[in-house]
Amino acid sequence: MRIFADSASDLPKEFFEKEQVVLFPLRVHIGEEEYEDIRTIHSLKVFDAIRSGTQPKTSQASPEEMLSAFEQLAKDKEEGLYIAFSSELSGTYSTAVMVAAQVREDYPDLNLTILDSKAASLGYGLLVKEAVKLRDNNLPLSEITERVRTMANHMESLFTVEDLDYMARGGRISKGSAFVGGLLNIKPLLHVEDGKLVPIEKLRGRKKVVKRMIELMAERGEQFSSQTIAISHGDDEEFANLVKKEIEEHLHPKNVEIFMIGSVIAAHTGPGTLAVFFLNRAL
Repeated sequence: MRIFADSASDLPKEFFEKEQVVLFPLRVHIGEEEYEDIRTIHSLKVFDAIRSGTQPKTSQASPEEMLSAFEQLAKDKEEGLYIAFSSELSGTYSTAVMVAAQVREDYPDLNLTILDSKAASLGYGLLVKEAVKLRDNNLPLSEITERVRTMANHMESLFTVEDLDYMARGGRISKGSAFVGGLLNIKPLLHVEDGKLVPIEKLRGRKKVVKRMIELMAERGEQFSSQTIAISHGDDEEFANLVKKEIEEHLHPKNVEIFMIGSVIAAHTGPGTLAVFFLNRAL
């Protein structure tokens, strides 16, 4: 079975190579230059551009690359699962659906399932890792798909940003809100609901944000002792480790993984972003 995922899963390049997951990189544009996320750009370059006043732009994965990969899957008579970036945040999912339909015109027996992760960053990445584990345990495609879909429906994402100006530049909030938030040291707490970014509340200072994150995790999650929690950060590993310590002390999870946010997500959130991903139900 062949697994496909795109770079918005924020998993490192080594993961795709080691686990033989086919990567569809989204694209990042800085000035006149275009880069392929993970393949030809690191998120540090994106953060440096933002800090210098440049606003990177992003675009979805290449339809041509999908076409080639899906045609090869059909020619090899293999089955496949593409877990895609949230359809509410990118057009990559709908493009994949259209490309697969095109391939089926010539290869009607194409055995490919395309699943909307309804997630971003490591919330999405945890779904891909689960699919790989189940594939390696030789479960059938139907069971893997159902398990990953159930997991997606119970994935919680909590995140905050260091500087509201970065989100204002990307059009996520108004410039007026960013200005006032900066004056008052306001840190927004947001989550992903049905694949969309939704604000929860605004708090003053990082300490209050972390405290509230832990409270919400305790309210929404269960059986953390059997869960792997993921933390993604925007070039601030010290803050990520602080949050990890708080999570371990209060919730006692099975494991906590930390990765830097990928280039595409970084372009929309900026340096200092921190996100936590966990399940709201034991599966």
